[in-house]
Order: sequence, then structure tokens, then C-alpha cells
Amino acid sequence: MTSLEIAEVTGKQHKDVMRAIRNMEPAWMKVNGRNFSLVDYKDKKGELRPCYSLTKTECLYVATKFNDEARAKLVLRWKQLEEERQKEVRPMTDLDIMCRALLVMKRRIRQKEQLIANLQPKADYCDKVLDSVDCLTMTQVAKGLGMTAHDLTLRLLQDGIIYEQSGQYMLYAPYARCGLATSRTSTHRDIFGVVHTHTYLVWTERGKQFIHDRFGK
Repeated sequence: MTSLEIAEVTGKQHKDVMRAIRNMEPAWMKVNGRNFSLVDYKDKKGELRPCYSLTKTECLYVATKFNDEARAKLVLRWKQLEEERQKEVRPMTDLDIMCRALLVMKRRIRQKEQLIANLQPKADYCDKVLDSVDCLTMTQVAKGLGMTAHDLTLRLLQDGIIYEQSGQYMLYAPYARCGLATSRTSTHRDIFGVVHTHTYLVWTERGKQFIHDRFGK
């Protein structure tokens, strides 16, 4: 409450209230260790003037210098202010709780969307590399491990990653759906002009990475 409001409630002149507060300030400072708060307000002429802004405790302390009627008015005014504040802070209803929860969810969704947007370029790059159609032969993948194609094939057979069927190597079901490899068919003519086809396994970049992670030193 400001000294202006105190003057209005008690029916006193503002200058008299200011003087009373100033006279009591040294004792308050000695006991409480702090001065009363001074703020500015605009008078009827639009000019800035000083006034005090007091807490309830400070206000009731100053009121000890007033007569009984003035003190009673201040006590009732503070009671009215506190009741008004209590009405403003009403308990939250179920609808209020739901609305607040929705706002929190929306904020988290926006944060996740922003995170996804930031990560998308990196994800696009990884997908482009790992899903590349430029596949590698067994020899090319094995070379990166310092192995021969024959040795790598044996390791893949022993680990149950590939199997042989009709002269062609194929991925077992758990790996076949992971985009690790695909089949490539080549054709050639023999000296008699007969066309022959050969189907063989080639590895995607994702498959190459899988093999290097599994068998790399």
C-alpha cells in the first residue's frame, strides 16, 4: 500500500503521512535493517512526486502513530485487499488442469518438432549414403577388411548371415529385410553365342557398414 492510499483511507494529508513515515523510518531501519521503499507517482500537474510503498507489516507499524479510528480503517482496508486477492486465486478446476496439461503437451511437441527439423538434414544424408543403389561386390567389401572374398564368404556362412542355394548366396530372413544386400544379374555370351546369366549378391552401403562393424578389428 502506498502512502497515497494510506492518506486516502485515513483521511489525512499526504504530506502529513509522509512526515510520519519519515519520522518512524530510523527506528525501523535500526530493528529491521532496511529502509522503507520510495517510489514515484504523477501529481495532478503530471509532475513526478515521491511516495512510500509499504508492506502490510510496515503499514501497520506506521499506523501505531495514528489514532484508533485511523488504525481501524487501515486494518479493515488490508483485510479487504487480502480477501480480494484470495478470490482472484481460485482453486483449479478439472478443466483448468486439462487446459494446462494441453499447453504443456503442445510446448513439448513444438520442441520435438524443432529437434526433428534440426536433425533431418543429417538423417537425409545418412539415408542417402546407406541406401545408395551403388552396391559393392563381396571382393570390394572384403578388401576394406583386409580379407579375401572367399574368407569373408566363409565368415558370413559360419555366422548364419548368408546361405547358398543353387549356386547363389542369399541372406537369411532376419537380415533380408534390413536393406543390407540385393541381387545383381549379369549376362554374357559364350563362344557359341549362347547367352548365360549369373546372379550374385552385392552389398549396399548399409550392408558394408554392417559387415565392417561385425568383422572389423
